[in-house]
Amino acid sequence: MKHILIGGAWPYANGSLHIGHIAALLPGDALARYYRAKGDNVIYVSGSDCYGTPITVRAAREQKSPAEIAAHYHREFCEVFQKLGFSYDCYTCTTDPHHTSFVQDFHRNLYESAYVAPKTVKTAYCPRCQKLLTDRLVTGLCPVCQAPTRGDQCDACGEILEPNALFSPHCATCNTPLEFREASELYLLVTKLEPQLRAFWATCPHWRKNAAAFTKRYLDEGLRDRAITRDLDWGIPVPKEGFEDKKIYIWAENVLGYLSAAARVCAERGIDLAEVFGDNARHYYVHGKDNIPFHTIILPALLLAEGHPWRLPDDIVSSEHLTLEGKKISTSGNWAIWARELVERFHPDSIRYFFFANGPEKRDGDFSWREFQERNNSELVGAWGNLVNRTLAFITKYLGRTIPSGKLDPALRQTVETAFDEIGTLIERASLRDALAEAFELVRAGNKFYDAHEPWKTRTADPQACDDAIFSCTWLIANLATLLHPFLPTSSQEILDRLNLRPQWTPQTIAQGAPLPDCPILFSRIDLPENRK
Repeated sequence: MKHILIGGAWPYANGSLHIGHIAALLPGDALARYYRAKGDNVIYVSGSDCYGTPITVRAAREQKSPAEIAAHYHREFCEVFQKLGFSYDCYTCTTDPHHTSFVQDFHRNLYESAYVAPKTVKTAYCPRCQKLLTDRLVTGLCPVCQAPTRGDQCDACGEILEPNALFSPHCATCNTPLEFREASELYLLVTKLEPQLRAFWATCPHWRKNAAAFTKRYLDEGLRDRAITRDLDWGIPVPKEGFEDKKIYIWAENVLGYLSAAARVCAERGIDLAEVFGDNARHYYVHGKDNIPFHTIILPALLLAEGHPWRLPDDIVSSEHLTLEGKKISTSGNWAIWARELVERFHPDSIRYFFFANGPEKRDGDFSWREFQERNNSELVGAWGNLVNRTLAFITKYLGRTIPSGKLDPALRQTVETAFDEIGTLIERASLRDALAEAFELVRAGNKFYDAHEPWKTRTADPQACDDAIFSCTWLIANLATLLHPFLPTSSQEILDRLNLRPQWTPQTIAQGAPLPDCPILFSRIDLPENRK
């Protein structure tokens, strides 16, 4: 048994989740369900990122406190994830006292290392607003690509920035040109860690290509030391004398949520956290393309600097971008599909299937209503649902609701045994689209098997041949439900429950002569209005 840590990116609690968030985060749940079925100790964690400037800006606009805004969206996130079947072992938030305590302890150790030092820096000040500005309240032009950007990270090229590096920096609130005043901040000396970070990058074969390429670019362009404290009102207090009036910069505490949440799960299970970060472990970090540097540079730098023998990320599962009907998703422009609305209207597995089969795994993906409808109707209803319904309905109508005593087709057995190995290998590599496609090849093979053996004819002409065919199809369905469980857990569990099985990653056996409870229609057709096609 291995320790499998799966960290899903922490969505920012300043607005609702949209389909881009769901597409990026779903791979984590498939990985967690697969490794649990294998019998490993899975710790699947995430949470809501509840600090930061956008939350305070929204709070001021809505005349609420930042805590109220963060709590509202945290509750909404929990509801969406629950309805979509996300199986987190711990979904928490950065305002949780456990996280605060863990982060402050981590930072106390960090400050004792040779990789943290105070620096006198220039801090953005707006003379019109008469206040110091956080990085996200600074706008200007990116010094790398010259695109308009905020002061923390360029959306166009992905560069991590400092506000005083921007060309023509202005206040995002009132557009006033900024002044820069001196202040003392604690810095993580990332430049001193470059040899370790470069060696880490060179020995990581399980990263998505975009993560490997982006990280190489950051390394080749030269790393920069990063501020880990800020003059903020909303955040985790800095646990160091002389800096008590400052807060920990969110990038230096939110990525530690993977550790704090894992520590909570370990305490509940009576497991030493050091074991989960030891040699008998594998760690996956699942997120969108924009978050790559925080998981391949920032998080490893923090872990290396703190001094304990933390395990560095093994697998970086970073998605590409998702567009909507061919256009970039824009929450400010209201060009988005909100996850809370999607889960209210459609079967969770219809949503999950689309994003596993059509999501931005290796290249940018696009969501279109026409494609969503077609995927559901042709593949879930027309292929998988058809195999299940025609087989189990046959048992109900003609075989007394009892699984027949039949001989399992040997070629089918061999195909399924091979599928468990091949699909499992693909899932472990986070090649989830290919894994799902291979499972659906088996679905299509099952429908061809059913048609070729014509049980509607052999029922009277050759009853034993009929029993053999229906038993083989039922056995195949049991195994397909197991293979598909990481991707389509709600519908798969309905089948496994009726066959008295659990999702274990091994070829299943079914009891001949066992009663078969009614199995509902798994999926319904989606018929969208013409203006949605």
